[in-house]
Amino acid sequence: MKTFAKYEIVGRVGQLKDGNGVLRITIAAEYGRKDNNGDFQSKPFWNEVNIWNENVIKWAKENVAPGDLVRSEGTIRQEQWEDPNTGEARYGVSLNSDSFDNYSLAIRKQIERQAG
Repeated sequence: MKTFAKYEIVGRVGQLKDGNGVLRITIAAEYGRKDNNGDFQSKPFWNEVNIWNENVIKWAKENVAPGDLVRSEGTIRQEQWEDPNTGEARYGVSLNSDSFDNYSLAIRKQIERQAG
């Protein structure tokens, strides 16, 4: 039996950060709710995904902008490292994207086709 750890995020892009062979994209997933008065209270959770594929990095830099609605799917991995200042063990989670889609881009292209 194959084992795996996987994630899927659909949300809005915050930032694109380029660095040493990886593109990091922050995505806000919205977990808002209505309060006792029936008003919607926004509660976004920010996640940062890593894109390692050079072709996908190039495509994302040309086609993804803050505010775009995107979907990212990939592997999730817990990591451990030593804090260089204290020497203490630190832990985190890495989200490595295997599939990245821009829903906003598809909508923009559809509007352009209809207008053209």
